[in-house]
Amino acid sequence: MSDDLVCRAAAPYPAPHDRCPELPRRRRRSHGSRPRAGRLPMTAARESDPEARAREICLRLLSSSPRTRAQLADALRRKHIPEDVAERVLSRFTDVGLIDDEAFAQAWVQSRHAGRGLAKRALAAELRRRGVPGETVNDAVETLDPGQEEQTARALVTRKLPATRGVDPAKRMRRLVGMLARKGYSPSLSYRVVKEALAEEGADPGDLPALLD
Repeated sequence: MSDDLVCRAAAPYPAPHDRCPELPRRRRRSHGSRPRAGRLPMTAARESDPEARAREICLRLLSSSPRTRAQLADALRRKHIPEDVAERVLSRFTDVGLIDDEAFAQAWVQSRHAGRGLAKRALAAELRRRGVPGETVNDAVETLDPGQEEQTARALVTRKLPATRGVDPAKRMRRLVGMLARKGYSPSLSYRVVKEALAEEGADPGDLPALLD
């Protein structure tokens, strides 16, 4: 793939279309409509050229959402692209910035923490499942400030508290701590944040269970 066919990009966000005009845009077709001429699934020439086919697969996937190198490699493997061809195409895409695992991981951390309230442990697990290297995962989750993480935990508890009113205090404590644990917060932080929130509502500390290990 020549240099003038691929534009350079620094990160997987925003959408790849904004970074590279050559990325195909997805269009919604009405039921029963025919694909336009020139947009046929695969020409005979491309079918016989595994490198062109690999590029097309990667560009199509990147046009829908950012992907890690490992995710693209898995997709090429499922399409039976030879390993050496896949490696060559993936390396080229990495060189020009269309694949950037570091930027992907950092954007993922900020987006998932803000949108889902996930803590470092849960975020790291999600990134590893997407094939992001361990060192890159660690660097990305460390961008999340501990104070920011605690503030988010408190907001999650505050939002959940009304739904637990009228429940036995010990059960409320377990439910709320469990909710934070599922989002990756440590037991000690979860217990402290929940206990303080319940105390502010007037709960008797003696009615609350001790910290669960």
